Amino acid sequence: MSIINNLFAFLLYFAGAIALFAGFLVAYTQVLPLHEWRLIREGNTAVALVLAGAMLGFAMPLAMAIARSESFADMAIWAGISLIVQLLCFGALRLAWRNAATALAQGDMAEAVILAALSVVLGLLNAACLT
Repeated sequence: MSIINNLFAFLLYFAGAIALFAGFLVAYTQVLPLHEWRLIREGNTAVALVLAGAMLGFAMPLAMAIARSESFADMAIWAGISLIVQLLCFGALRLAWRNAATALAQGDMAEAVILAALSVVLGLLNAACLT
């Protein structure tokens, strides 16, 4: 019976993680004043790189919340907190780099690399604080 319980827990946590990740993507794409998905479909690598950095930046604290939580509710709370922290960090980056959206829309890879790296670094720090 233990394997059934473990499978149920796995499916619950995995489904919760997918829902939280999807919620993050929806919220994140509202923070930047870009049409990320359209620009990516048009081949804008800079926007794709920044979005990939943001996804990794959220996935790390999400994974830590899953690994360290004592219950599904605990995981959901800490993942929600991480989501808010990441969005606040991205909002702050957006304020600090007021021309970032324009640069990214024009395909500026230098801006993209820095913003993607900052997203990953902030996610790593966010994840470390969940221990």
